[in-house]
Amino acid sequence: MDKFVAMQAFVRVVEAGTFTKAADSLAMPKPTVTRLVQSLEAHLETQLLNRTTRRVTVTADGAAYYDRALRLLNDVDELESSMTRAKVNPRGRLRIDVGSPVGQLLLIPALPDFYAKYPNIQIDLGVSDRPVDLISENVDCVLRGGEITDQSLVARRIGEFHSLVCATPAYLKRHGMPQHPRDLESDAHTVVNYFSHRTGRVYPFTFNKDGERIEVRGRHVLSVNDSNAGLAAGLAGLGIVWTTSFMAQSHIQAGTLQPVLLDWCADSLPIHVVYPPNRHLSTKVRVFVDWVAELFARSDLIHRKCSLPKAAASAPAATEAMA
Repeated sequence: MDKFVAMQAFVRVVEAGTFTKAADSLAMPKPTVTRLVQSLEAHLETQLLNRTTRRVTVTADGAAYYDRALRLLNDVDELESSMTRAKVNPRGRLRIDVGSPVGQLLLIPALPDFYAKYPNIQIDLGVSDRPVDLISENVDCVLRGGEITDQSLVARRIGEFHSLVCATPAYLKRHGMPQHPRDLESDAHTVVNYFSHRTGRVYPFTFNKDGERIEVRGRHVLSVNDSNAGLAAGLAGLGIVWTTSFMAQSHIQAGTLQPVLLDWCADSLPIHVVYPPNRHLSTKVRVFVDWVAELFARSDLIHRKCSLPKAAASAPAATEAMA
């Protein structure tokens, strides 16, 4: 038995969920994949998989072996990537996690350009706003907005998102146009709040003007922990919502959202690409980090000010462009 090939077969079966799909992806006959996994189990003297007629699942021992085997296979990929040929043509599997808006609006539309340059890199893209443990979850890098508090990680700042506060025209017609950030704390208004995944703490709205900084904690009927959900709540008229200009732009142009308090500057949101502090960063991770930094440096969606439709721009409350 070739233990390395057997390990590859086992990992692929776990990820594919069936021997048939694993065999197809490995370009091997199904009986060969089955025999490799059985030989591996016999060698380890433990059952790694539970088999049913439709699907296979990992046992407790199988889950532990999968984690270690996956790391070992990735280490081999990185070793190969360190060779001269791999530097010219990096290859291998890259595990990345991004927030949903960044993934949908910025990263995924640009990936054809990445694959044109690096066709032999396979990306497994996790799309979520949840905190990710890069080490335990074996993730190569994440893109995250906000300040990075974990000092054990390497965080490369690649840009910042312009922020603004919006509401639907129907909401503003019912509740009135706020003239000052403190108006958001009055009984006349509701806000859509964001809370921390880890602590449940609700974040305040923060505004700046002429050296003055104000934190506002408005009355809310809904708080969320996801930026897409927050934007959806704002579009549903559930309150005034904090969002980013790249997410709000199309809705403002369509007239379904209207910025408010444009003479105050809502805090911008720094965006980082974050990865573990490996002394020798693999070629595949390094080329992705450099590529995504260049992508964000030239992205119109990030650097463009949020323009208003003519009708909104002529209204008294929307006479200033967003900073």
